[in-house]
Amino acid sequence: MSDAATETERPPLLPEPAAAELRLETVLGALADPLRMTVARKLLLESDEFDHPCGWFGFDRPKSSLTHHFKALREAGLLHQRQYGLERRSRLRTEDLNQRFPGLLDLIAATATDQDSPRPAGTDPSV
Repeated sequence: MSDAATETERPPLLPEPAAAELRLETVLGALADPLRMTVARKLLLESDEFDHPCGWFGFDRPKSSLTHHFKALREAGLLHQRQYGLERRSRLRTEDLNQRFPGLLDLIAATATDQDSPRPAGTDPSV
């Protein structure tokens, strides 16, 4: 199956800014939220060629909260989203982000979350 055939079989993308319209301060603002950074990092490091539903991420959050976070990421230009029936599926805009902000995805990949790098015992997290 060709890429063109695969693309025409998918639902259309939800509204998002064009690659040339992406603004660094908007992208960084969206990534400032820890949950949104986790979404971007998981899509970058663990995703494959498919669009992923919210359930794939394994968050224990209300659907309305997740919908808000995914919308913020899409509107900032970090995600492509498609509507599959009642389900929205997401994919990181790696090509657009690499073209517009070289090195940004490397920084996202290198940013460990608290779950990824536990603090040594006795370490004060406020320091």
